[in-house]
Amino acid sequence: MSQRLDTLRVLLRIAVRNLVASRVRTVILGLIVLIGSLIVVVGASVMDSIDRGMRTSIQGSLGGQLQVYAASSKDPLALYGGMMGMSRLDAIDDFAKVKEVLLKVPEVKAVVPMGIDQALVATGNAFDQALERLRGDARRVVAGEAGPEVQAGYQKRKAHVRRMVDLLASDLKQALAIVDQEGRDAPERRKQGEDLRRASADAFWAGFDADPFAALEFLENRIAPLVMDSGFTFIRYVGTDVEAFMKAFELARVAKGEPIPPGRRGILLGKQYAEEWLKLRNARRLDQIKDARDRFGRRLAKDEELQRWAREMLGRIREIELQLDPVEAEAVALALAPALGAPEGEPLPGLLTRLFTVDDATFDARYRLFYEVLAPRLRLYQISVGDTITIKAPGKSGAFNSVNVKVYGMVEYRGIEKSGIAGNTSIMDLQSFRDLYGFMTKEKQAELARLKAGLGAREVGRDEAEAVLFGAAAPVAEAAQAAAIDERALLAGVGEKRASAVAAADRVYAQDEIDQGVALNAAVILQDPRRLEQTRADIARASDAAGLGLKVMDWQEASGMVGQFVFMLRTILIVAVLIFFAVALVIINNAMVMAALQRVKEIGTMRAIGAQKGFVTWMLLIEVAAVGLFFGLLGAALGGGVVALIRASGGIPAYTDLLFFLFSGPALLPKLDPASVVLSLLVVLSVSVLSGLYPAWIALKVTPVEAMASEE
Repeated sequence: MSQRLDTLRVLLRIAVRNLVASRVRTVILGLIVLIGSLIVVVGASVMDSIDRGMRTSIQGSLGGQLQVYAASSKDPLALYGGMMGMSRLDAIDDFAKVKEVLLKVPEVKAVVPMGIDQALVATGNAFDQALERLRGDARRVVAGEAGPEVQAGYQKRKAHVRRMVDLLASDLKQALAIVDQEGRDAPERRKQGEDLRRASADAFWAGFDADPFAALEFLENRIAPLVMDSGFTFIRYVGTDVEAFMKAFELARVAKGEPIPPGRRGILLGKQYAEEWLKLRNARRLDQIKDARDRFGRRLAKDEELQRWAREMLGRIREIELQLDPVEAEAVALALAPALGAPEGEPLPGLLTRLFTVDDATFDARYRLFYEVLAPRLRLYQISVGDTITIKAPGKSGAFNSVNVKVYGMVEYRGIEKSGIAGNTSIMDLQSFRDLYGFMTKEKQAELARLKAGLGAREVGRDEAEAVLFGAAAPVAEAAQAAAIDERALLAGVGEKRASAVAAADRVYAQDEIDQGVALNAAVILQDPRRLEQTRADIARASDAAGLGLKVMDWQEASGMVGQFVFMLRTILIVAVLIFFAVALVIINNAMVMAALQRVKEIGTMRAIGAQKGFVTWMLLIEVAAVGLFFGLLGAALGGGVVALIRASGGIPAYTDLLFFLFSGPALLPKLDPASVVLSLLVVLSVSVLSGLYPAWIALKVTPVEAMASEE
């Protein structure tokens, strides 16, 4: 043992002597090793941090630790969308049975039913919304339910609608000035002009109270279509047991409004979705510019995207004007004029143009002015908390279905509030999802039975089907004249219908009603996430034993394109490291070959005085290993310093929505992992030793006689 230690000490002394004697070569080799070690440490730390962030985001928002869905489905489950869009999944017909079986599996804490899809929501444009509010007041006035406050509101809304008509008439007048009146669309344009002139005339509004419903019908049918806004938007939602969902996913919280009461129908809009797609566009652009300036230090003077957003605001001033009634418009003008330094009497459009003409010096003041003066008088979101919205979507049969649901609030996910990947998904109750998707719930079955009973429907045999359908000639009904809708007559049933609608909305579903029905997939929450693979196998066995026909996948597989993106990042890093070390291997190998050839005489002398081949081989390998170990440690230390510097500087900013989600926050804060340091040392030592094998083999091929006879 002591002899081996003595040999090792001799080898180390020789290695140190040779490395010191060839300082330039040693430094060059060492720098290559150092850079490689640094890359491995920093890269591994960053990727490990991204993995942790993605795990937090997915498991805490929609994914859980595991997901199950019908194995017969055409597509694999992709929670956040795949290459072909939304996944086409077969239904899990009896979720209650799935829940019962899975909860018996060790480590399973909760099973949350889900159905993820997209739908269409009718939001209405500003004119539609104003007419709807005016119609509501008119009904109360005609029904005799209006007190002084309602009467005042009724007159105020009338004035607002009239102002909107005047603005539309002004816009159409400008359009007619540039359109060829003899063109193909001239008759329609002239008809629109006539309708607007009638709607803006004093006589129309003087006679409005005499027959408000006829006037409103004219405004809705002839004037509202002239407003260019479509009034529709798409919504991505997950139908689920809302109470179980909020308990299972720790990142989810109600940011505005209130939770959906247990067992009730309703929806929680994704807050980021509401900010991005439902918020007044100019307010959204102001928020985006402020966020870019505050978080990333971007400036309007040098940033083309911020300049484009600022220009867009100037083109959408009319949207704000349409929301203000005459009294509010005057109040806004009086408040804005002195704050903007405008001359007295400047019209509101000019003041709004001044307000939204921003630069780096004026932006903060204009931002505060908008939210202090304008925002309280505007409907900032097309859909507000407390509204009841109609959601339409194609069901499993292809036919469109619709449901009315109340918006109880807005949901966001802690840490990833600004990420649309999770924040664009709204949460809807499972019963409404089943109706929308076309599944036959108990309520629909009961409704269908009532319809059959009311129509006198009966079963018809095959033999009598033709006779029933075509055998008897039905009397031809006389053509009926289309009559105007008599809203006064309809008011008699309003109270009863309203009570029925309230009763349906207030119905509380028992837990067994929620569970006993279909779902498209289910999230599985574990007691101990570290036992994921074992639990996955247990669930697969339990599913097979119970004949459930489920496919089980982990959270990363279920994330779809998001997980694929992280896999791509890791692959790129690994390939880059491999390329670097392949180049390093060649460089180190060439340098060691040249060094070995220069030391042929020295090696031959050592062999001549009794040094064995093994001794010479170990001498060369220890030299290169010493370089690898010393500079590898130095590179790992520098890598740790780089990681600490990144954390101290606030991390790597999440400039995009995807990065915000992957980082699970506004910035990535990499953390040095001891495993990364060990990995880097193993890699550089392996490369160093491999690069020294070929030079050692070349040196040993030279015989002592040849070495002693060679020139220096």
